[in-house]
Amino acid sequence: MIEFHGIAIGDEEIRESFMRCSGPGGQNVNKVNTGVQLRFNVRDCASLPEGVRRRLIKIAGNRMNKDGEIVLTVQKHRSQLGNRQEALFRLDEMIGEALKKPTPRKPTRVPRGARQRRLDDKRHRSRIKRFRRSVTKRTGPADVGPVLFRAVI
Repeated sequence: MIEFHGIAIGDEEIRESFMRCSGPGGQNVNKVNTGVQLRFNVRDCASLPEGVRRRLIKIAGNRMNKDGEIVLTVQKHRSQLGNRQEALFRLDEMIGEALKKPTPRKPTRVPRGARQRRLDDKRHRSRIKRFRRSVTKRTGPADVGPVLFRAVI
């Protein structure tokens, strides 16, 4: 029985398999199975509270397979023992993170001053773009009909 942050998980719920892995180790790399693949079935674990289970599934992300197992592969250390401890440490960290209840978001309002600055900035941008327009275009009441010009000779 292994205890993670006050939650006792049975040894039968965690499966470990060993494999050869790359990295430092010289001839040892080709002979000894030092890499560890730890599998922990989250969906079937009775000792996990429902809220922690949901958060753990969310935290696991891509490390969870379709069967509801978290799969952690560790090849960091040269020894099998070091990799086993590292895999259990990673699982411990994930469960510890899942135990933390997320703080609910407080809805906030945009301050009046920020709203006013945003509108002032929009007016300023509008003026700048208006001054870039062609001067010959007429607007307003004089734009009602055709404009007649007489040439004075």
